[in-house]
Amino acid sequence: MSKTADSKAGNCRPIAVVGPTAAGKSDLALDLAQEFGGEIINIDAMQLYRGMDIGTAKLPPGERRGIPHHLLDVLDVTETATVARYQHDAMTIAERLMAEGKVPVIVGGSMMYVQSLLDEWAFPATDPVVRARWEAVLADEGIAAVHAALVAADPTAAASILPTDGRRMVRALEVVELTGQPFAASAPQIGEPRWGTRILGVDRETERLDARIRLRTELMFDTGLVGEVEALIEQGLRDGVTAPRAIGYAQVLAHLDGEYNLAEALERTFIGTRRYVRRQRSWFRRDPRVHWLDGGADDLLDAARAAAVGEMR
Repeated sequence: MSKTADSKAGNCRPIAVVGPTAAGKSDLALDLAQEFGGEIINIDAMQLYRGMDIGTAKLPPGERRGIPHHLLDVLDVTETATVARYQHDAMTIAERLMAEGKVPVIVGGSMMYVQSLLDEWAFPATDPVVRARWEAVLADEGIAAVHAALVAADPTAAASILPTDGRRMVRALEVVELTGQPFAASAPQIGEPRWGTRILGVDRETERLDARIRLRTELMFDTGLVGEVEALIEQGLRDGVTAPRAIGYAQVLAHLDGEYNLAEALERTFIGTRRYVRRQRSWFRRDPRVHWLDGGADDLLDAARAAAVGEMR
């Protein structure tokens, strides 16, 4: 790390690199970690899982440039990833790194995970009995019944949650029942980011990003995604709550179950990823604190460096 970069990093405030899938966040995060003497904290929910490597585009150890990476491969596929657990673990790591004089470089695109780490978000209590009751409705009566219940209890939440996201609907119903308040009342308010984190957003022109998503999807299938899923099935993938719903993994599971052929699994993965990118863009673009960068620009690192040290251009 250069002395200039070291002095400008100052108090080791974190740098967050966020934005849509396939925009180029990982490479930029590595560059910034090298520049400022930092370590990487993953903020991609599916990269928390051991063995979910190809389908999540997880950087292999040999491509991490010797930079320590945190919160990769910390869950079995049978475990449920939760925002609250992630928040606790990531905060602990970030504060330890800063105490050691290192810059946490937080990278990923899992929207709620990003917000939980960068904003003051106190999670409502949970009640296993209430949760189990709504999960039973989901299992026995289907997602339409859960959605109808949420429409009646909290129309705003019902409109904001994807109609296919039964797990989040169950959580919303649980919170509404326990607190007597709308689900949105528990969401954090946008303010100064935790620790004064500098938030950099990486994006690309839509047509070019779509081409990168297509190439990445084809590469995943060409380099063994189906075999990876088959191996994870042996480790209990089908018994998980979160992991088997991941884009790519869900489509391969459906293919292995005979629902459609491999070519359709690939196409559905591409379409699902592209849809997810639209949601990521919508979420992150609403945040006025994000300094946006063109992931395809020749001067990307220079622009990111300037933004990271407060020289917004």
